[in-house]
Amino acid sequence: MTIDRRMLLAAGAGLIAAPITARAMSAAVNRLEIVMRSGRRHAFEVEIANTPETRARGLMFRRSLPADGGMLFDFAAGETDVSMWMKNTYIPLDMVFIRANGTIRHIAENTTPFSEATISSRGPVKAVLEVAGGTCQRLGIAPGDRVIHPFFRS
Repeated sequence: MTIDRRMLLAAGAGLIAAPITARAMSAAVNRLEIVMRSGRRHAFEVEIANTPETRARGLMFRRSLPADGGMLFDFAAGETDVSMWMKNTYIPLDMVFIRANGTIRHIAENTTPFSEATISSRGPVKAVLEVAGGTCQRLGIAPGDRVIHPFFRS
């Protein structure tokens, strides 16, 4: 099964009429760590998008994102192919596609704001982490690195 953010957007179409604050968007904020192959760790404070409405809206309409902030999209208990897009998203993002075991499968860096082009996970994943564009290059985050968060089994 493939999950496409456009399908999720249709489910949450009523939410798009007016921008809402980040706080109203998602009450749950969690700490997430990425462990790079070098052993270096970096922590993020991430909002959780785990309902059809929060996944459909994502980071749309946001004008900024903290350097150590982001949004973690949880797509299911298992893994599935995922497609994202940047419609109504004002800021470039790095999209980090994460397997159920917490390893990074693929990174789409510096995605283009407002683009409706699909961005593929390039294989089954459990979640997607969106962070400010350029973050992965700045920190040296790469496919194969490990994400530590309760969503992922060790």
